[in-house]
Amino acid sequence: MGCCQSLLLSQSQPEKSPTQHLQQQQQQQQHPPPSVGPEPLTGVAPPFTEFSFSDLKAATNNFSSEFIVSESGEKAPNVVYKGRLQNRSWIAVKKFTKIAWPDPKQFAEEASSVGNLRHRRLANLIGYCCEGDERLLVAEYMPNDTLAKHLFHWENQTIEWAMRLRVALYIAEALDYCSSGGHPLYHDLNAYRVLFDEDGDPRLSCFGLMKNSRDGKSYSTNLAYTPPEYLKNGRVTPESNIYSFGTVILDLLSGKHIPPSHALDMIREKNINLLTDSHLEGKFSTEEATVVVNLVSKCLQYEPRDRPNTKDLIATLAPLHSKTDQVPSYLMLGIPKHDEAPSTPQRPLSPMGEACSRMDLTAIHQILVATHYKDDEGTNELSFQEWTQQMRDMLEARKRGDFAFRDKDFKTAIDCYSQFINVGTMVSPTVFARRSLCYLLCDQPDPALRDAMQAQCVFPDWPTAFYMQSVALAKLDMHKDAADMLNEATTLEEKKQRGTRGS
Repeated sequence: MGCCQSLLLSQSQPEKSPTQHLQQQQQQQQHPPPSVGPEPLTGVAPPFTEFSFSDLKAATNNFSSEFIVSESGEKAPNVVYKGRLQNRSWIAVKKFTKIAWPDPKQFAEEASSVGNLRHRRLANLIGYCCEGDERLLVAEYMPNDTLAKHLFHWENQTIEWAMRLRVALYIAEALDYCSSGGHPLYHDLNAYRVLFDEDGDPRLSCFGLMKNSRDGKSYSTNLAYTPPEYLKNGRVTPESNIYSFGTVILDLLSGKHIPPSHALDMIREKNINLLTDSHLEGKFSTEEATVVVNLVSKCLQYEPRDRPNTKDLIATLAPLHSKTDQVPSYLMLGIPKHDEAPSTPQRPLSPMGEACSRMDLTAIHQILVATHYKDDEGTNELSFQEWTQQMRDMLEARKRGDFAFRDKDFKTAIDCYSQFINVGTMVSPTVFARRSLCYLLCDQPDPALRDAMQAQCVFPDWPTAFYMQSVALAKLDMHKDAADMLNEATTLEEKKQRGTRGS
């Protein structure tokens, strides 16, 4: 595990710990920023930040090929990796070359501009790295693959008609939000840019809001799918987005890649049945399909001025989606629902593990009182000269905190333990664990998580530090992370017990 530095999200910004990011996130949830788009964000993404290259290198296992998640990697010059930060959050990392963005200031400004966007229809940009020759973007990780995977490479089931309509509407909403938020240009919109989150909801990748390079090409897909105006002058316009959106709807309609020119010929000949995916086996509304075909035709018009705008897209698609609005996406997509509660390890739990898995704060309190300070042995070696009056006062503050903790006067315990901690002459993982529980009992999970992480800094392999982090994470509704932390605490405790028996 290591020292406190390993717990920071960014070594280039050491003043911001994961807890501070979580605090900022919770503040945003309580006081969300005004939405610049037509629809507010529900569920706030982490705040935009600068990451160090060492953080991202560690998160992606040194950018291992096993961590590559971009299905269009053979076509695009920049590869996307998945990664996991020390605060256990999953991320997607897009790695550029310095040649693509030689000016670090320009790259940082572009990334920061995109990072200001926050919407539930986007896989939001949460940070960047611009360190030396490195140029990287960091986004929310979407665990359920791309639209291309589900449409063209499906193994379990094809996407049902209602879900295809939902994808079309949600991506239209994402484009409309970006356009209203000052980002009307999206580069290379295609089925690989549509991702599915943990609930199976489709989201638009934020990576397409930045070009692949400062002066380079904006399209990397087959030229047959590229807007005609881009082929003429090499420029992307808001109308180019609509053309590319039309190709995505065509993918959704047909379940395969059909060049737009061929599709328009089929539409003119009214061969709608040939256009629709045979894997749907006729399980769709002909009326709805006709509306979608007509929208495809409008989006793929040769002249940009003849295409609809983003609000027209929503106005056309929203009525088609209303019939299935209450059905969760994960059901329509045929994927398991993500866990909403921490899963209990299969192996037997210790009393502390049981208490944490149940989030039984009273039982945790009883265990910490009974354990007292036996786990602090060896964490401090004080010389005779250090026994000053300040030291005596500090230990007296801890003693008052212990009495308050025992008597369940948790606010007083917080004050006394804070006096002890703030002096800084002596560090005690037990005091951090006790104050963490006090914060939890006072309904303050953010500082509780911070204290549990500080206890780990002092004593890197201490199970109690991980147990307390598990409870704090669960209180912050980060249930999967809480379950992972509970498992890690159990493993450490078993290892400790084996070591005790062997000695």
